[in-house]
Amino acid sequence: SNILVGESSSRLVPGREMPFIKVVKNNAYYKRFQVKFRRRRECKTDYQARKALITQDKNKYNSPKYRLVVRFSNKDVTCQIAYATLNCDIILTAAYSHELSKYGANIYAKTGQKNYAAAYATGLLAARRVLTKLGLDKQYIGQNKPDGKDFLVEEQEGRRPFYVLLDIGLHYTTTGARIFGAMKGAVDGGLEIPHKNKRFPGYNADSKNFDAAILRKYIFGGHVADYMKHLQETDEEKYKVQFSRYIKAGKGPEDIEKMWADVHANIRADPVYVKVAPKTNPKKVKNHRVKLNAAQRKNRINQKINAKLAQ
Repeated sequence: SNILVGESSSRLVPGREMPFIKVVKNNAYYKRFQVKFRRRRECKTDYQARKALITQDKNKYNSPKYRLVVRFSNKDVTCQIAYATLNCDIILTAAYSHELSKYGANIYAKTGQKNYAAAYATGLLAARRVLTKLGLDKQYIGQNKPDGKDFLVEEQEGRRPFYVLLDIGLHYTTTGARIFGAMKGAVDGGLEIPHKNKRFPGYNADSKNFDAAILRKYIFGGHVADYMKHLQETDEEKYKVQFSRYIKAGKGPEDIEKMWADVHANIRADPVYVKVAPKTNPKKVKNHRVKLNAAQRKNRINQKINAKLAQ
């Protein structure tokens, strides 16, 4: 392990470590250095995973390979159905957790929730929206009453189910991660996404068993309701601060499950995105003053001087 590059092994003495020699990168090294892709340098894209997700077989004749892209920001959950082209990615449809307020989860007015239940509902909204756009919403209904059990849409006569692959970006694939909650919502919404239940809440890696009741509890926000009850019993002041939006909306621990059940029903009733009409009188942007030439500047100065003398 102590043999250095470029050092003859015959000069090494057994039991004696060689001194550390710093490798100096010369001009030839830097001339041949190739920088990585920009989004790799910015730590935004895993190109090894992306290549596997977008590479399509040649005998598919340029058929798009669709991906369910799930991302979490500071205030939102984003679910997109996308496919890659030579120029860019094309977004077929998208759903955001801030849209859930109009479906019944009216806790936050403008921003969206980011818990497991919100991620599931956002995935469900994306699935129902894209199936409605493709005319498959009547044929592939999905799981009307989510119970947390394993579900995968079955092919029926006529058109095949819409097949997509989960794109998690740089997110960690830990058991219980919310990103798989969004995938579960899309699967229950009628999309065909290959997956296993090993990353859902309720899976025990030691016993290799999966408890669907635990997953159902997370889908309907049961873990949030349990924490609300815990704070009500132990620290009333902290409960009022941490769940002030829930209190303002009139939602208690016993209302959480019903709220998310209504959200799921409302999404299935009308998942279509309605474009917001622009304002009739948009705010005018202040234009910059036109630059004056030399004669105009002199005239402006003379006007100021004459106005001052006239006083």
